[in-house]
Amino acid sequence: MTAQNDIPQRTVYIVSDGTGITAEALARSILSQFDVTYSRIYIPFVDTLKKAQSARLQIQAERERSGVTPIVFSTLVIQELVDEIRLADALHLDVIQPFVEPLSQELGIAPHQKIGLSHQNMENEEYKLRMEAINFTLAHDDGISEQNLEEADVILIGVSRSGKTPTSLYLAMQYGLKVANYPLIPEDFERNDLPQALKAQKHKLFGLTIQPERLSSVRNERRPNSHYASLANCRQEVMQAERMMLMNGINYLSSTSKSIEEISTAIVSKMRSAYAQQVSIPPKSTTALNLK
Repeated sequence: MTAQNDIPQRTVYIVSDGTGITAEALARSILSQFDVTYSRIYIPFVDTLKKAQSARLQIQAERERSGVTPIVFSTLVIQELVDEIRLADALHLDVIQPFVEPLSQELGIAPHQKIGLSHQNMENEEYKLRMEAINFTLAHDDGISEQNLEEADVILIGVSRSGKTPTSLYLAMQYGLKVANYPLIPEDFERNDLPQALKAQKHKLFGLTIQPERLSSVRNERRPNSHYASLANCRQEVMQAERMMLMNGINYLSSTSKSIEEISTAIVSKMRSAYAQQVSIPPKSTTALNLK
């Protein structure tokens, strides 16, 4: 095991001609494999030579200041900008360039080398559907609306603070799904039944659960030393929620040690499987997924 004081510290630059989301995701995934601490510096929208020169000077200044080689993850597509960034004394990891030439040779066509082609056009149908999904999800957060639930692709249920809201928003933004979420509350457990509004949409329900100890910790940040946050109450609520989901045949998973991305992927995979079984054909791609 590496001693804490021996863990190397690096500065990681995320350089992109767009938002940098792709480069950041790759950087996070790769660096997770190493015992290294690092600070991230984002340099987005590097779409001119002047901006690339400014980024190169910033990276070089860090190298001279710290005496340690910076790490650069980039998704630049214009070769002139790539060449400029590479003048900095750093470890350069291109997310795009290593794949362009082999694909060009295989396809027999030259790449466009135009900025922004990987990003969605704000006028296209897919983008509009994604915006509609986000608006729907915000309007149906935490059970605040029971209207138009038949339009939902997925309805998440679980006890309060089990991760329903962030998961719902991620599903809407990343997958374009209309998601509603409902908290299971003590009144539901007393009735030993699902909320009335959800019964007609039972086939769309997916549950989130969480370890009581983790739930108590999360709730104590919001309402310290309350009955709501007590470990005994959290244990009772989690037990009753899981029993209700089992009784109603609702798929569920624990959010305790999973990221929002992992939870969302698992939900989409399960719902796509159910969809495929219903219609006996493969579902659509996840970028335009319709689970109805």
